[in-house]
Amino acid sequence: MSLTRCWRLWPTADKTVLPCRWLYASLHTSSICKKSHKKLQYSIGNTIEILGKSYETDHLTNTTPAILKKVGTNLHNTPGHPLNHICRRIETYFNSAYVRRGNPRFSVYNRLSPVVTHEQNFDSLLVPANHVSRSPQDSYYINSEYMLRAHTSAHQRDLVRTGLDAFMVIGDVYRRDAIDSTHYPVFHQLEAVQLFSDFELFSDMPNPESMSLFEPGVRDDNKQERHTLQTALLLEQTLKSCLEGLMRALFGQDLQMRWVGAYFPFTHPSWELEIFYQGEWVEMLGCGVMEQKLVDSAGATDKAGWAFGLGLERLAMKLYSIPDIRLFWSTDSGFLTQFKNKNFDEPITYKPVSKHPQCVNDISFWIPESFSSNDFYDLVRSVAGDLVEQVTLIDEFVHPKTGRGSHCYRLVYRHMEKALTQEEVNSIHQQIEASAAEQLDVQIR
Repeated sequence: MSLTRCWRLWPTADKTVLPCRWLYASLHTSSICKKSHKKLQYSIGNTIEILGKSYETDHLTNTTPAILKKVGTNLHNTPGHPLNHICRRIETYFNSAYVRRGNPRFSVYNRLSPVVTHEQNFDSLLVPANHVSRSPQDSYYINSEYMLRAHTSAHQRDLVRTGLDAFMVIGDVYRRDAIDSTHYPVFHQLEAVQLFSDFELFSDMPNPESMSLFEPGVRDDNKQERHTLQTALLLEQTLKSCLEGLMRALFGQDLQMRWVGAYFPFTHPSWELEIFYQGEWVEMLGCGVMEQKLVDSAGATDKAGWAFGLGLERLAMKLYSIPDIRLFWSTDSGFLTQFKNKNFDEPITYKPVSKHPQCVNDISFWIPESFSSNDFYDLVRSVAGDLVEQVTLIDEFVHPKTGRGSHCYRLVYRHMEKALTQEEVNSIHQQIEASAAEQLDVQIR
């Protein structure tokens, strides 16, 4: 069974703390535990209702009730929420720095449905057919046609098709992932695109009429085959200037920054921007020159452009010193009042509310051949919700005679707003054990 290295799409919510992770996963998605998915589908029913619309479930359905409850919350549009503060600060920067005929150049789309087709999420963005992000172990599928978007880039092509050449998309995105203080299956992204005609891109250059966006050239590390070298260099310059300005607007004018080469399926060349903040280098966003094939497919054949994407939680956790990503979903007044009724550009440093003690329980089980840790993480979230602070795989074992594999996970329980008793935790832990045995076909040890 072949394995492939997974290059991330636009950044996830966790890079505030952790360095870039390489993920490995099987390309053979047919090896998914069919028994597990049948039971998940049965627990949801034959249809799923999302934002007032019904979708039939099928063999690919892996979206859980716990995840469905998050859809439509729209934290980024909630006044006084830290994610809304971040959005307004970014929009203010673009509205002041990019004006066309007295109006903001970038239009904002922050209420698009998170339900998209597989084609929108992957094919329209040139994601390879064997890319690991397509695996149901990494993405939330509603059925064989629809899914919960894994990135706001899923709307790129459709918006360009409407004739837009500068826009931002803000919204909730969904990815199956680990459980800890910097990972959550729902987070929020801001995506921006700017396209240029030859007149717009070369207007400040000497003899602009002699320059062209395109040529029948050769693709290399610095440019695409369709772009002239001048096109590639000017797009890079305008993109990096825009994003360096954004980071200074958020974190201060004396901010140290550096650019690191990256890979994304829908941009080339591509970069990540890192900032030196609070004593460490932190990756903040991904960006690049849009693949011309993508732009052409949207009907803008006479234009070239750039795009970037960033995680709002990542920015907020750094900017406001928020230590746990679960806090963004908290309804506790001790958290919310620190941001409510504050000006969005006012400096705010989160002050921790009382930290309740942890309760730690371990679970060990024999695993079936098709077992996936992300299936177990989703099950834990479905049973315990946000009462689980962290799940860590602490031991793996293969029986020398039978060849059976065993996993041992450490579950850290902590309520964000009150102390849990060990009896309460034991009850939840037993539910997790029973559900894992029933739904994932594991054998508790």
